[in-house]
Amino acid sequence: MPTPTKSLSPQARRSREAFLLAITSLPTAAGREERVIDAIRTWAKARARKLSVTSDIYGNITISQRAARNRSTKRPPPIMITAHLDHPAFVVTAVYEKGQSAFLELEFRGGVATPYFKGAKLEVFDRSTKRSVNATITAVHDKKEHFQRVTAKLPLSSTARTIAPGSIARWKLPKATITRGIAHTHACDDLAAVAAALVAFDEIIKHPQCSNVSLLFTRAEEIGFIGAIGAARAKTIPKGARLLCLENSRSFPHDSPIGAGPIVRVGDKASVFSPELTNRVSDIAAAHAKKHPHFRYQRKLMPGGTCEATAFSAFGITSTCICLPLGNYHNMQKIDEVAAGKARARIGREFISTNDFHGLVELLEVVAIKLDDQSTAKKQKALMDTLWARHKGIVSR
Repeated sequence: MPTPTKSLSPQARRSREAFLLAITSLPTAAGREERVIDAIRTWAKARARKLSVTSDIYGNITISQRAARNRSTKRPPPIMITAHLDHPAFVVTAVYEKGQSAFLELEFRGGVATPYFKGAKLEVFDRSTKRSVNATITAVHDKKEHFQRVTAKLPLSSTARTIAPGSIARWKLPKATITRGIAHTHACDDLAAVAAALVAFDEIIKHPQCSNVSLLFTRAEEIGFIGAIGAARAKTIPKGARLLCLENSRSFPHDSPIGAGPIVRVGDKASVFSPELTNRVSDIAAAHAKKHPHFRYQRKLMPGGTCEATAFSAFGITSTCICLPLGNYHNMQKIDEVAAGKARARIGREFISTNDFHGLVELLEVVAIKLDDQSTAKKQKALMDTLWARHKGIVSR
């Protein structure tokens, strides 16, 4: 059974990294993920002979292999690689003009500490075009219905007059770049996972034994796993499916460093994920690392955050998580120092290691190939049988 090795050409590596930057630069917000969905549909359309795209009543996107429908032989239970389509951002709720300026009322959908909003620069997008206009937050209001509310000011222009309720805005940040192996970009969480899932799927579909693998992209994770809960309630997820939920989780240098490989995430602050699936993924990663020294991974119980694997597990769906260690979580620089009053709150680009990104792609392909390979389980059972035969007399009566 073939497994991937580090055979990426420099050109292929650059191509994947360019795709990473393109996807993570797309504007998105909870409930306003249209630009990312359009990019995914465009990607799938180029592979229409092999793939089909469907959406459920909540707008979650599933990409499946057409060949899987034509197979009459019994296949293992489905494997779904999941990622969410949103990132903390603003949604315009009202627009009004005053003198030579326009003013916007916005709600922020996601988790960012209040000090980061004061005087921050924004980029506001017309819903119907790719044009954007810059704005500055002039007032930070009390939270309403769990959303931080702000007022922003922008100069009147033809573009400004196309901004309307429902338009999205994000922090004004420099263009995405890769510097010394670190990708600095607008929204790693969770669009880097979206990019990794798509890149990995291009490889996975080349393996006939992986016809049971599909992708699920969910909406509005940042405001309470709304898309994931909807997918579970709507039975979007096939019965018996095993879910590999992808995330970007805050890195702690002493425990989950950036550059040390993708993380098999055992659990989060709310729960421990499905242990059998988590252990199987971890075993596959360990075996692959032993055989291919270039490959690095981590296995951690992440101390902060809650991810979709917890949400899916609450519905009895077998789930685990693989994440990329993330810097400037939710675009917040120096989170701990700001919280302690030792640093000024500044917004910055999120960042991940490109090696970690490539490692995640490789791990997903390996897991897709190996998850239902029974040889490892048989070896473990044989070891247990050997130990039992050797020492059972110690506890017999």
